[in-house]
Amino acid sequence: MPTPLHPNAAHVSETLIARGHHGVIVTSPGAAHTAAEAADAMGVDVGAIVKSLVFLLDDEPVLLLVSGAHQADLANTGKRLEGTLTRAPLDMVATATAQPVGGVAPLGHPTNLPTFVDAALQEHRELWASAGHPSFMFRTTFTELLRVTAGLTVDMD
Repeated sequence: MPTPLHPNAAHVSETLIARGHHGVIVTSPGAAHTAAEAADAMGVDVGAIVKSLVFLLDDEPVLLLVSGAHQADLANTGKRLEGTLTRAPLDMVATATAQPVGGVAPLGHPTNLPTFVDAALQEHRELWASAGHPSFMFRTTFTELLRVTAGLTVDMD
């Protein structure tokens, strides 16, 4: 019997479908709270994992979609975005995304956060992102990720 979707994952699937994606959500063999755990679970390179991270850009929440292979350089990325990037408080992440830390999806949030996509993700033919809960993921491509999130590509090194 298939594992029922968590309500967050069902909402992410509906959002994906509304934006022209197939909307298929995969149950991870175990809850994946880190990019390395997600990569192991999906059998892919850690760089193909999309980390969805909320930061403040001059005190306004934004979403950075970062390759699991590295951390965004906040000083350099902030300069490229013409502002200052700082980590968002956990309560703000929860409010802005309505999803748990470690399971934040690139979309399906109560509001559309300005989204910036790590240029390093385009090195991978397929990408895997959380579907709103640490136990659920979906597959996409770099081009499709840009489209469904209305994201802008940024070099985050």
